[in-house]
Amino acid sequence: MKRRVPLALQVLIGVALGIVLGVTAGKGELTETLGAIGILSIKALRALAVPLVFFAILDAFVRTRIEAKKFGRLMLICLINVSVAMVIGLTLLNVFQPGKLWRGKLETLIAQTHAKATEAKKSEDPEAPGATLELLPNVSYYVPSSLVRPFVYNNLISVVLLALLIGAAIRKVRSEQEALSESTEQSIRTIEGFIAAAYQVLLVMLEWIVRTVPYAVFGTVAKVVGASGIGVFALLWVFLLVALTGLALHSLVYYPAIAYFWGKKSPKVYLGQGADAILTGLSTNSSLASVPITLKCLEKMGVSTSSARLAACVGTNLNNDGITLYEAMAALFLAQALGKDLSLVAQFQVVLASIMAGAGIAGIPEAGLIVLPLVLSTAGLSAETIAVALPLLIPVDWIIARARSGVNVMSDMLVAILLDVGQKSTDE
Repeated sequence: MKRRVPLALQVLIGVALGIVLGVTAGKGELTETLGAIGILSIKALRALAVPLVFFAILDAFVRTRIEAKKFGRLMLICLINVSVAMVIGLTLLNVFQPGKLWRGKLETLIAQTHAKATEAKKSEDPEAPGATLELLPNVSYYVPSSLVRPFVYNNLISVVLLALLIGAAIRKVRSEQEALSESTEQSIRTIEGFIAAAYQVLLVMLEWIVRTVPYAVFGTVAKVVGASGIGVFALLWVFLLVALTGLALHSLVYYPAIAYFWGKKSPKVYLGQGADAILTGLSTNSSLASVPITLKCLEKMGVSTSSARLAACVGTNLNNDGITLYEAMAALFLAQALGKDLSLVAQFQVVLASIMAGAGIAGIPEAGLIVLPLVLSTAGLSAETIAVALPLLIPVDWIIARARSGVNVMSDMLVAILLDVGQKSTDE
């Protein structure tokens, strides 16, 4: 079998060819047509992400059975870690405001598309509360008035809440199997089988759509460069630097400090003995693919098998600090570039969407790219804006993606270490 060219390399080739075509062809019918075709793949990604997150969470409920007390402790540790990640990301974005360097550029690009403001409004949910500091309207919006509305308007937070509610109900009914009739028990199995099958079907669909991303990038980059020149990419280093700084502070300062002061593992042990897993995550761009190496590294650190398996096998669906940090920073960066001064409530909504998206999409290839459109829409960006802005971020995404995976692996190891604190080993 021929070895497939890695997606990251395909994307870079698409960017390079798009720049060449944009420079040579300029603004014209060819680049306009290619740009319009390229946007189709991005729209398909955005449409697929919501049901994918929904069924991913349900599938996790169906497959995972762990002790409630230890799961609660796992959730608390993950929540603390991701909260710190968000504080770091929001602080960097609000203090330095790097998006302002792009101000005026995105508006020009969006204005040069054929999308009209009235058309953009059609995709917005009329029940959305808009920018408000009042708690009740914001909370009320996420409690859907119908089961279909969150999927129609890509309301990620509502979809996650629905998935959690349905998943918990399935677990509750299944736990009472002794009192169930045979027909009811069979029905529950049928529902669980449907969830597992639907999730796998969506993954296949996702793989097909992801394969078209390099072509989408080629078309949209050609259109952008043809309209505005290559100068629009000159400021990408600013976003890259800020994003990598946030990831580095979280993983190389916060993680080792907590591992040392709380987990009693020195940086030499945590970073040194965990290096194989970290490097595997960086090279494979997948914290899930790194799980076997992560388990071996945790064994060398003296972490119990039960804590290691819970953190690396189950908790890896929640330990996505890298993805959530990046998603929130990207959303705020683009909001700044568009001159949107997001309130603290709006920023919290972006953070919440990033956390839920990261947890729901864990283990899925190119997870950060898939859920980014949803998080951007939470920041108030229209579908047309996202279609223009996303290809501008993709050229540096392949670098940040590997850093994200390394951070996620380090998060898995830290959670395992913290789960082991005060716990007597039950390993044989």
